[in-house]
Amino acid sequence: MILPVKRLTDTARLPSRAHPGDAGLDLYADESVIVCASCRLLVSTGISVAIPPGYVGLIWPRSGLSAKHGISVDAGVIDAGYRGPVKVLLTNSDEHEYTVHAGDKIAQLLIQPVALIPPVEVDELDETERNAGAFGSSGV
Repeated sequence: MILPVKRLTDTARLPSRAHPGDAGLDLYADESVIVCASCRLLVSTGISVAIPPGYVGLIWPRSGLSAKHGISVDAGVIDAGYRGPVKVLLTNSDEHEYTVHAGDKIAQLLIQPVALIPPVEVDELDETERNAGAFGSSGV
């Protein structure tokens, strides 16, 4: 199986793995931008992808950017039918602005199988030990 990738610009970089066997494919910025403190910004990767049917592309943060600079990723689902530009929503939780340079690694893409289970309305749900226990229900 392959992941078809289309460059939308001459400067776009194809996703790549830093090490053989890595789960995530690094995604690269295709533009230079400044993510101001406590802001979020869509950053173009300059690519589009064709996720195979039965799979989903999940955009995750890079742990180094999160730990060192407070840069995280939000809103990262690429459905199998989407063929538009891949953009990464970067969120800066730090008190300092962060400069993204074209060519920087900004996120990682994980391709995972997805269970396409249809929703069916029922009158009752089965009982479990937890039931409706929510935040803090495990004692933490």
